[in-house]
Amino acid sequence: VARIGRLSTKGSVLLLCDIQEKFRPTIFQFTNIVSNAARLLQACRILSIPQILTEQYPKGLGPTVPELGAEGLKPHTKTSFSMLTESVESALKSLGDPQQVILCGIEAQACIACTTYDLVERGMEVHIVADAVSSRSQTDRLFALSRLKQSGAFLTTTEGVLLQLVQDAKHPNFKEIQKLLAHPSPDTGLLAFFSSL
Repeated sequence: VARIGRLSTKGSVLLLCDIQEKFRPTIFQFTNIVSNAARLLQACRILSIPQILTEQYPKGLGPTVPELGAEGLKPHTKTSFSMLTESVESALKSLGDPQQVILCGIEAQACIACTTYDLVERGMEVHIVADAVSSRSQTDRLFALSRLKQSGAFLTTTEGVLLQLVQDAKHPNFKEIQKLLAHPSPDTGLLAFFSSL
């Protein structure tokens, strides 16, 4: 069966990549990226989708930003660009090896790219939430997204993920998810991506 990228609450995991303090002044659209990632995290908590958080060299790049709302998640620290460290691998195993990954964070051309390549190589389905992913440069961000699409990742948006996960207004958690959608996602400069296609 061809993979069409339909998300499901069963067998999915949310990966939150390196949303840390030192990136705050330099990442394009940082505030909006974090706000979208925070909504994804809230939705996954409501829908009981497990979440895994990494921090890249926190001694130098600082802790995860508080507005992500990730308290209670123990960060997996790393120096590699891929999130698939030994401790993340064992966390995935303990979750029963989920086959669908919802991926967001920083930076598109580095840790998001390396993580995606590793996951796709393992035959996992990767959903990159484009309006919750960024880089220091908008050029790097847009080219990375284009490149990752070529490698077989699905590009989506925060709202797209939330609605796909509930699938029906009769879903028992729909009202809670609907509250997260009360305000449309802010424009994070992705229109440039589509005008370049």
